[in-house]
Amino acid sequence: MAAEKSLAASDISTRTIRKVQNRLIPLLFALYLIAFLDRTNIGFAALTMNADLEITSAQFGLLTGIFFWGYFLFEIPSNLLLHRMGARTWIARILVSWGIVAVLTGFVRNAPQLYAARFLLGVAEAGYFPGILLYLTYWFRRREQAQMIGLFMTAVPVSYIIGAPVSGLVLDHVHWLALASWRWLLILEGLPAILGGIISYFLLPSRPAEADFLSVQEKGWIAASLDLEKCEKVGEELSALRALAHRRVWHLALISLTFQIGAYAINFWIPQGVKSLSNLYSNTVVGILVMIPYLAGLFVMILVSRRSDRKLERRHHAAIPVIVGGTALILLGASNSPLLSIALWTLAGMGYLGFNGPFWSLPSDFLSDASAASGIALITSIGSLGGFVGPSIVGAAANGPGGIYRGLAIAGVSFFVTAGLVLILPQKVRQASVG
Repeated sequence: MAAEKSLAASDISTRTIRKVQNRLIPLLFALYLIAFLDRTNIGFAALTMNADLEITSAQFGLLTGIFFWGYFLFEIPSNLLLHRMGARTWIARILVSWGIVAVLTGFVRNAPQLYAARFLLGVAEAGYFPGILLYLTYWFRRREQAQMIGLFMTAVPVSYIIGAPVSGLVLDHVHWLALASWRWLLILEGLPAILGGIISYFLLPSRPAEADFLSVQEKGWIAASLDLEKCEKVGEELSALRALAHRRVWHLALISLTFQIGAYAINFWIPQGVKSLSNLYSNTVVGILVMIPYLAGLFVMILVSRRSDRKLERRHHAAIPVIVGGTALILLGASNSPLLSIALWTLAGMGYLGFNGPFWSLPSDFLSDASAASGIALITSIGSLGGFVGPSIVGAAANGPGGIYRGLAIAGVSFFVTAGLVLILPQKVRQASVG
């Protein structure tokens, strides 16, 4: 009898997880792909935009990073509103508003207008990434979270695998209505966000109780499983306000900050870094070459996330990839070979992408409900400042000896700091969750 009950429980858990994964992850993946494309396509636009608007390397570093100030200021309130209003309504609002801003960015006339547009894009998109991390905790247990976060975040490399060659082609061939190709790049890649917002409003259930694709039994299993995990978390349950002062939240926020310095230095500067390898590379060729590090990173991201869940181990699965990525960024400045440079960019991409699944599953070890909404938002908002610092460092260094590679080496050092901060986390975060 006990064996039959165990088999039945296993059957419903497997069936329910598969249903939820197949229904939600593809949509969330597609939406984040659109988000990341709109956030980072400025790196490709720069290949022709900088000359048109007379933007220097230092100015470009600043305008890519200013996006994250808008993100930083509105991340926490946005996530709390998502928790209160429901994911379906709030995520749809985020998508539509950032899509409108992304399209309008294609019509800026000068650098100050571009600064304003990038800041507003950060304001509009604020809360999307931490909102999805929070949303996944409504559906999946801790043992599935790294893999689900990893699958969701494969949108980052895929946005480059698809977006890099497409962006190169647009820059080389789309000059409609006497508008520059970089303008069309921003306009065309902004439109899908508006459509995605409309689709998500009708297809994205806010909570398992609203999911028409689940049976009553399956909804009950999710609720019971998550309640059990919540009870197993050691220590006093945190409120949304107390989570903002929690030392573990700030430790993770500092890790996120140092990590994002390196991550966005890669994301925003890799097109110009690859372009500088040879004067013979067209924008289309640059797009194809940029795709390579993200294609390799895609496989690493999935493998590391799955292994992290299987072992229920986060620290080493997060630290080792960023050590590899940091080493590659530091060595880039010593390479005189295009082939070696692409190999190092590939290692950097693999390292940065492999970190994400294990790390972003850590907050749910000790946060839930309202505390998860505020805590995850604080971690991502502090981390987003690294998205300002990283590109700005590379841009500021570009006019000195070593060019952008001196800035990339600094970003590589930030990855080593990230690894050190991860490794000093307690081996069992749950047991030190309250302090």
